[in-house]
Amino acid sequence: MNKGRFRVRAGVRDWLIAIGVAGALLVTGLSGHHPATGLGPLGYVLLAVGGLALAAGRRAPVAVLAVTGLCAVGYQAAGFDVAAVAFLFAVYAAMRVGHRIVTVAVSVAVLAALPLAALVSGLHDTGEAFAQARGALQIAWLIAAGAAGEALRQAEQRADEAERTREETARRRADEERLHIARELHDSLTHQISVIKVQSEAAVHVARKRGEEVPEALLAIREAGREASRELRATLEALRDDDTTPPHGLDHVTELVERAGKSGLEATLTIEGQRHDVPTAVGRTAYRVVQESLTNIARHANAGTASVHIDYRPDTLAIRIDDDGKATPGSAPEPGIGLLGMRERVTALGGRLRAEPRNEGGFTVQAELPVERAS
Repeated sequence: MNKGRFRVRAGVRDWLIAIGVAGALLVTGLSGHHPATGLGPLGYVLLAVGGLALAAGRRAPVAVLAVTGLCAVGYQAAGFDVAAVAFLFAVYAAMRVGHRIVTVAVSVAVLAALPLAALVSGLHDTGEAFAQARGALQIAWLIAAGAAGEALRQAEQRADEAERTREETARRRADEERLHIARELHDSLTHQISVIKVQSEAAVHVARKRGEEVPEALLAIREAGREASRELRATLEALRDDDTTPPHGLDHVTELVERAGKSGLEATLTIEGQRHDVPTAVGRTAYRVVQESLTNIARHANAGTASVHIDYRPDTLAIRIDDDGKATPGSAPEPGIGLLGMRERVTALGGRLRAEPRNEGGFTVQAELPVERAS
């Protein structure tokens, strides 16, 4: 939730508040009327100490509460008619950390001592002393309202943190469920498909060894077993691909191209532009696009060559995979699950995908992934 928001460390913020309050108290004391006695310098010292003591409010709230209360009573006795702003800050800090009884006791003591301090100053009679003591805390109520607003802001931050925690819990449960599904698929289907694949392969081998004609149905079963095994393996890999393992990204595209070359396909990789870091989701999607494209070329294109082109642009990652297979503009293949999966991945990041036969023959897959939007 902290997206570019300026933040200040807690200790620095405490000192800024303390200096600001001390400065405000001193300015108020200088601009007010007070007796020209030897108590004047002491009053200024108490004003400054009362404000600066707030810097330690996070570490020693009770001590700061006592110091600010004594300072407020002290400069009232010295004849300074200044609001007890620092004391109200200290009250808020002590209450916030749970020192309720001590805070209430000190507050009652200060409320009782303020009119006595005003009487001690000799500038007011009894009625005026109580009025001055009451006025010393009026402006502080405004400060208390501001402190309450700060408390509300922090409560909202805690609510946001709780929301993030709930999202992380939901994501973790989804990951666990996905892994559970992967285990179930592996346990229930992998063995059966492997049996079908092995038995069909053995039957074809025996028939050919005897010189017999292999039935088309048996060849279809063998091919279906191979395809089902590959698709199941890919599905299990996708289900197990979560954030707990290092994701495949652009750094692994070279391995895909090399692996495609070992399977008999002449594959090349070209990288252009100023290479820069891209979000993990973009890198993973780029890897999947290249992986699925090379897999389709090896399975269906009957191609001899394939080229992978990656272009790093300032705000976009462009990917293009071409082959010289049998596809022509008039014989566009029907989109399969792999192509639909690629399109869903790219679209989820706000990108675009184009997959179609080339005019000069073969097939092309082009994807543009926005870098900034995905980050």
